[in-house]
Amino acid sequence: MGNILITGANGQLGCCLRDLSHGDERNRYFYTDVDELDITSLDQVEDYVSKHDIEVIINAAGYTAVDKAEQDEERCFQINAEATRNLAQVTKRHEIFLVHISTDYVFEGNLDVPHKPDDPINPQSVYGKSKAAGEQAILEADCHAVIIRTSWLYSEYGGNFVKTMLRLGREKEELRVVDDQIGGPTYAGDLAQLILTIMRQRDFIEGTKIYHFADQGAVSWCDFARQIMRNASLSCKVMPISTAEYGAAAPRPAFSVFDLSAVNQDFSFEIPHWRDSLQKCMQKLSNQ
Repeated sequence: MGNILITGANGQLGCCLRDLSHGDERNRYFYTDVDELDITSLDQVEDYVSKHDIEVIINAAGYTAVDKAEQDEERCFQINAEATRNLAQVTKRHEIFLVHISTDYVFEGNLDVPHKPDDPINPQSVYGKSKAAGEQAILEADCHAVIIRTSWLYSEYGGNFVKTMLRLGREKEELRVVDDQIGGPTYAGDLAQLILTIMRQRDFIEGTKIYHFADQGAVSWCDFARQIMRNASLSCKVMPISTAEYGAAAPRPAFSVFDLSAVNQDFSFEIPHWRDSLQKCMQKLSNQ
């Protein structure tokens, strides 16, 4: 039996990890959020890991308010970079294993081919720069770790694009959604499955490795919204607009599709298509 620490346990990914890990009798899970453990404090992380004899840390915590981060840079870096450095240092010191979640925002997103894990990064937003700094902190610590970059995360928990579209689709006859950003939607339940798969195979991983994960397929936000409306049998019409017209505070990658081959090769992990996972998530939402 191993002791597993999950940070950010009240977020989308954390809640999905809770669901999946409840049936795991081989390990003991410690679910924490900021009230139980402030990972921006190195002393708190050190004390918690020592007290509970932690063998694996799954860092699902993060500052994810992308537009707000443009005006809240200090706090964004504190959570996404400094806290990650704390986790990496403790991971190295105690010779344990770390799984850290990063983002497509570390890429500029100006290419038209899927990004590979070893492609050069060039973040354009405060959020993207903070996540890139977190990645760098792990690499510099030279610890036993996996960094998983993911994109367009949604689930039946918390606030996300799918739930927002469902709410607006019931309230409005027409919506305008960006159609010049292409990416891969990721159901948090699928990402949670991958994380637990990697955790169980951690002895085969040397040093720090970076993987990309999203559900199979690529789509624009506009077409993603249209599929949500179709699945929910909503008559709301979804009209395309450009990123410039939308006018968000933080720049977004125009193309953030991932090359997913490494996950499949290294872990024999079968990645669902985004349409199938969307249907699965929406079924869970309808049952709530």
